[in-house]
Order: sequence, then structure tokens, then C-alpha cells
Amino acid sequence: MTGATYTASTQAATDASSVAANLASGHAVFTVPPPQNEPTLAYRPGSPEREALKASLKHLTEQKIDVPVVIGSEVISSGEKRDMRMPHAHAHLLGHYHCATRADLDKALAASAKAKPAWAAMPWQDRAAIFLKAADLLAGPYRSVLNAVTMAAQSKTAYQAEIDSACELIDFIRFNVHFMQQIYQQQPVSSPGVWNRMEYRPLEGFVLAVTPFNFTAIAGNLPMSAALMGNTVIWKPASSVVYTAWHVMKLWEMAGLPEGVITMMAGPANEIVDPLLEHPDLAGVHFTGSTAVFHHIWKRVGENIGRFRTYPRLVGETGGKDFVFAHASADPIEVATALVRGAFEFQGQKCSAASRAYIPHALWPRVREHLLSELAHVKVGDVADFRNFMGAVIDREAFQRIKGFIDFAKADDGCETIAEGTVDDSLGYFVAPHVFRAHEPDFRLMREEIFGPVLTVYVYDEKRFEETLAICDQTSPYALTGAIFARDRRAIAIAAERLQNAAGNFYINDKPTGAVVGQQPFGGGRASGTNDKAGSVYNLLRWVSPRTIKETFVPPTNFRYPFMEGE
Repeated sequence: MTGATYTASTQAATDASSVAANLASGHAVFTVPPPQNEPTLAYRPGSPEREALKASLKHLTEQKIDVPVVIGSEVISSGEKRDMRMPHAHAHLLGHYHCATRADLDKALAASAKAKPAWAAMPWQDRAAIFLKAADLLAGPYRSVLNAVTMAAQSKTAYQAEIDSACELIDFIRFNVHFMQQIYQQQPVSSPGVWNRMEYRPLEGFVLAVTPFNFTAIAGNLPMSAALMGNTVIWKPASSVVYTAWHVMKLWEMAGLPEGVITMMAGPANEIVDPLLEHPDLAGVHFTGSTAVFHHIWKRVGENIGRFRTYPRLVGETGGKDFVFAHASADPIEVATALVRGAFEFQGQKCSAASRAYIPHALWPRVREHLLSELAHVKVGDVADFRNFMGAVIDREAFQRIKGFIDFAKADDGCETIAEGTVDDSLGYFVAPHVFRAHEPDFRLMREEIFGPVLTVYVYDEKRFEETLAICDQTSPYALTGAIFARDRRAIAIAAERLQNAAGNFYINDKPTGAVVGQQPFGGGRASGTNDKAGSVYNLLRWVSPRTIKETFVPPTNFRYPFMEGE
């Protein structure tokens, strides 16, 4: 395709900023504030944060916005318009967004190329300051706004929005800045007469960030982490949450991010992503979404490998079929509680959600009893009603897919219905928790990702603990998260060893969701992705290209070595 290219002068400007790589700026070497995880607000009745959130939610949902295509200083409102609606009240229109065109894409690439030299040459602490300001804005005056946006557009409860669009995004920013400093400080040793240095340059070209609907923090982190390291980014958000992405862009703008560093392109993926996967200046892809889409991206990059200026970095976190495995020594109440929270928070629309469980025969009656007792108190409905534990699934397509799995399970002799509830899309896309018991461990619902509030249990013979661990490891192609519940330490040790490749994030006596930035770096392998651990130094290293510099203070003046002298 046609479009902007990155010239040699662009790279020269990047290389000239060795000051950034060496933490020097004029007369000082700076350190960033030590990162701490953002405290989670409780939103108890009568609390100031609860009143502020309700006021923001009311204000935002009473108005309609029009989201244009913004490229640099140009605002474009001429493309195809699409609706933005609330999943839990799909008759309610939040506004419209304008789809980017191929012409817009070329303009975005040109704006990205124009912004690259100055952004790459900017001292690292100035890039850090922009995003640290964004974190403080989000921790303060923008907190209720982005949380309300996430509740409205993604049907998250107040608590799920708080841990996502506030706390996790703040943590991503502050810890990424800290990890950036650590990277720049990693320098080689030098021998006498020689000074060795290492630069961590941004990649040569642009980074494509493709983000999912389910986490505002992921939507913000994927473009931000690459940009923090000096790259410019073309950002394709999920079409169902352009409303949220627009407000994240507003946050970056308020923090002082220069034009062209991150450019948001909303619209059909085949009109945005596919052309960029052919562009010679594609330097990397930062992706979170389905396994099938990541396969497509990897294939397209492979097919076009001869086109690129450099080998694109491919970083992806995809699907999961996450498990909870209970040993006979586990506490049944702890197991049941983990299943309710792990499987049904945010309607099971987390890549880490507990989707399959392995429960021993001896434990199953008590787990089942407490599970059903807890589910009887789970309320599903409008997230503006803070008494609800769950909202709606994201859109009609998701609703139909999840309903298809439920209908299949109810009609199939291979499983038994343990718990069921309303499946109704008349007002919103509501799917209540469903629990099935599979008669065989390779039943379809034990293997395939559903991405909804559906939990499938396999009850195993506790005498076959290790054999069932092997089944758990082999049943699913994914390897994202998993959990073992046991009091017997030997059982925990055996499970941790046998399931070492089955989950990139492994939990002991805890649900397999809720990774905290800086504490549990997140990502998995196999069909779940490249395991580059979002919110860690490992992820940020993917967005730099190191250059080694050796300086010899007194160069030799003769080619001869001592061994060449005569006897």
C-alpha cells in the first residue's frame, strides 16, 4: 500500500538521543518515583467515590457524543458512522463513531512518521512525565469519568470498573515507567581503555496496537507501553468499545502527549489492520484478542516478510480455557467461592476466567451445595444498580455465541445441568450464570473457549489425582491461567510440577483471575499467546532495539600483535 516511510534521517534522530539511553539530561541522572499499586476504592453506600461515580455515570449517559477520526491536528467526520450502545440497555445510544478509511490510514501513517523523530529524541524522563501525569489525572479527577465510561460501554460493575480502568491502568503506567528506567540502567562492563555502552532505541518504524473490548487497562496499556519506549503507534481498538477508547485518548491528550504519537483508527479490522500488516515500516504488533485473529496476523506477517524494513516484533495475548483443580484436601467453601468469582465476574468475559473445574468425588457434594447457595444470591442486571454482581455480555454476537454453547449443553447427553438462569436479549444482552457437569473430561465445553458466564465441572476419582492432572494439561490447547486448591502441600507441589506448561499464571488456593501489575506479570503460552508478560520489563524490552557502542580511548597504531615477534 502507499503511505509514509521512515527515512534514514528519522533513524539518525533516534540514534542521536543516546542521552535517553544513558539516563543523562544536562546535569543530572534522574530516577522516577517508586511505583506502588493504586489502592482500590470500595464504593460503599454514602462514600464520596460512590457519589462521584454515580454523578459521572448519569452525566455521561444523558448525552450523546460523536467520535471523529483524529489524525494529528486534523479532525475528520466524513466516514461511515456506527452506533455506540450500552450492552445492558441496547436501546440506549451513547453516540456514534466515524470509521477510518484507507485514505485516513495513509494520513495516520504520515502523521506517525512526522511525529517519530522528535518523540524518539525526547529525553526519557519527559516521555515518562507525560504518562505519570496521566496516571495522576486518572487517580484523581478523571477516575470517576473513565470508570463510568467503562461501566456504560462494557457493562462492568463499579468494582470491576475500578480494578480495571482505574487501578490497573494506573499501575500499568507507573510500573512501566519504573521498568523503563531499569532497562536504560542495564549497561555492559568496560575493560581498561574502553568504554562500553548500550542504547535502547525505539524500533525502526511504527507499532500496530490491536486491543480487545473487555479491559480498559489493556486498551490503554498496549499502545502506551510501546509509545513510552519512543515508538509511534497506530491503535485499532475493538469496535464495540470505541466509546471507551475515545476517553482514553482524551486522557493522553490532557497529559500532554504530542500529536501523532498514538493515533486511534476505529472501524472494520480488514480495512485497518490488514493494510498495515503489509506496510514496509511495520515494526511490531502489540495484540490482545482471539487466538484466531492472532493466527491471522502472524500468517499475514509471514506472507509479507520480504516487504518489511525489519522483522516485526509480534507480541500477543489471546484466549484461554482456564481451570480450577481441587485436590481432595481442599476446603470446599474456598473452592466454591473461587468458582463463583473466577467464573462469573464481568460475565466470564475475562481471558483468565475460570471456565473448567476438576473436583474430586469426595468433595463434589459440598462444593455443589455451596456453589448453588452462592449463585442463588447473584443478581444480574443494569450496572447502574450497585446491588448487581453481573451486567450484560458485550454485544449481540457474543450473546448468540454463548447461548449456542448453553443450548448445545442442555441438549447433549454428555453433560448434566447443575445451575441455569435467564438468557434474554430483549432489553440487554443478559446471560445468567450456567454450570454444567461433564461426564467425560474431553467434553466440548471442557475444551473450547466460551468467553461467557458458563462453567463446566468434571468430577474425578480422587485416587486418580495425578492421572487427572495429566488430562487437565492435555485437554485444552490454551495455557493462560489455572489454579490448584489443596491443603496437602505435597499435592500442591505435584500439581505445580505437572501443570507447569498449562498456565503462564498459576494460582495456589486462589481464583485464576485478578493478576496485579508488578505482582503477577500476566501472560501465557501455547495457544494463549507469546507470554511476554504485560506490565513487566519483559514486555517493554520487545519495543526497543538495543545498540552496543564501544569507544576506545587510545586506538592502536600498529597492526602487529606481540605473538608475531621473532624468537
